[in-house]
Amino acid sequence: MGEFNNFFVQGCSAIGAGLAVIAGIGPGIGQGIAAGHGAAAVGRNPGAKGDIMSTMLLGQAVAETTGLYGFAVAIILLFANPFKKAW
Repeated sequence: MGEFNNFFVQGCSAIGAGLAVIAGIGPGIGQGIAAGHGAAAVGRNPGAKGDIMSTMLLGQAVAETTGLYGFAVAIILLFANPFKKAW
């Protein structure tokens, strides 16, 4: 019975890791939209390229943290699983 519980926890952890990686979809879409709007803004006002680029890159860095948190949770669930028994 104990072996079944261990396999069950490993399976649920793998499913949870897969769901955590899905968190990367949002930042990818958001960064693409931000880059598109940034390019359009530079096209309308080339003189403000530096300000637009720095603001866009800061926003993309903040948006990327969500994806990195999901990736970190997935790695923890797969390789350093706190729910799996050590025996």
